[in-house]
Amino acid sequence: MKTQKMRILAVFLSLFLISCVPINQNPIDEEVEEVPKYPNIIFYVPVETDKPNTDFIPVFTGQTRTHGIRTTTAYTTSVVTNILREPWGIDVLPSGDLVVTEKSGSLRIVKADGTVGSAIKGFPDINANGQGGLLDVTISPSFEMDRMLYFTLSLNSSQGSVTAVGKARLSDDQTSLDDFTVIYQATPYFNGVGHYGSRIVFDKDGYLFISTGDRQSLQTRNNAQSLDNGHGKILRITTDGDPAPQNPFLNQTDKHTAIYATGLRNVQGLAIHPATGGLWASEMGPQGGDELNLIESSKNYGWPIISYGEEYTGLPIGEGLTQKEGMEQPVYYWDPSIAPSGMAFYTSNVIPEWENNLFIGALRGSHIIRLMIRDNRVIGEERLLQDKGQRFRDIAMGLNGELYAITDSGILYRIGK
Repeated sequence: MKTQKMRILAVFLSLFLISCVPINQNPIDEEVEEVPKYPNIIFYVPVETDKPNTDFIPVFTGQTRTHGIRTTTAYTTSVVTNILREPWGIDVLPSGDLVVTEKSGSLRIVKADGTVGSAIKGFPDINANGQGGLLDVTISPSFEMDRMLYFTLSLNSSQGSVTAVGKARLSDDQTSLDDFTVIYQATPYFNGVGHYGSRIVFDKDGYLFISTGDRQSLQTRNNAQSLDNGHGKILRITTDGDPAPQNPFLNQTDKHTAIYATGLRNVQGLAIHPATGGLWASEMGPQGGDELNLIESSKNYGWPIISYGEEYTGLPIGEGLTQKEGMEQPVYYWDPSIAPSGMAFYTSNVIPEWENNLFIGALRGSHIIRLMIRDNRVIGEERLLQDKGQRFRDIAMGLNGELYAITDSGILYRIGK
């Protein structure tokens, strides 16, 4: 009898302790020992509440629909300008001025007060149809000395279009580009106007990472798995357009030697983690299955063999696989799709809780995604500016702890204190 009373007492005690656990402080993983690693973070229900397109099961807890988080620091959002024309890429000059590409083939200089400079031309023949045009822009790490800008664009030719990389010097008065030169082309050419990629960032050694797409065709989709072309890849080149040293397939004549990583569908976001130096990529999936990947040399990210999405018809992608030996899992994925685009890490402590967080523009989702990352896992997600109803195309980190975001409708937002 005494034993039975003790058991009943233990059950009541267990139920009491469980009832005292705050429901918004769920563990990141199922193992209890993970909880103390994030003692000052309050978690909420996941931000995604819509029904997924697929019924795939994630490989690990938190791979999708992770805990919601909320910014507690007060910040403001303001419109810098609303007269840009289909802006696509943005970067910040050492002066604080912004360089913004416009899809039709113009570069604009935007001052902090919202003054927009005249359209700067000087680009080669661009195919601006569909998803093409003048795409991303990044400044040279030594811009104050060389004034060089680097671009990605959909280059036209008699053989079709191709994702290309070019460079030019911005004139001292910021009104023209000098000596624009195409330094690299992600061949083969293709008569299509979709899935060019294409983002461009410098690594710590001064080499360029370039993202390319699979060109949105069943004819070219499997190129992402082949090493003899530039489609569906992360590429790494020098500022002269040569394959960068230590690329995984360097000096292999049967390989596209600029390749750094393979198996990607349409990466439209690239950013380097300020603390770890890791290269992160946001990838547009098919219907469902948008991905966030940590890109590493020679790794295969699976497209179109594995995916957490489906065809727009509702049919499976290939054999309907989500994992396969030798292919990397996404760190995070979204289903339904939010169409992730350009992104940036927050590198300031002006808003302390944002430091080292990743901010991604969502096109279909019409918001800015804030992701909190710990140990290369996403542990929290927030949606910002959701009330604006905008397609956020790209994001850049400002010089004074602010973020800048451009939208397809031509608005440039400033977000910060």
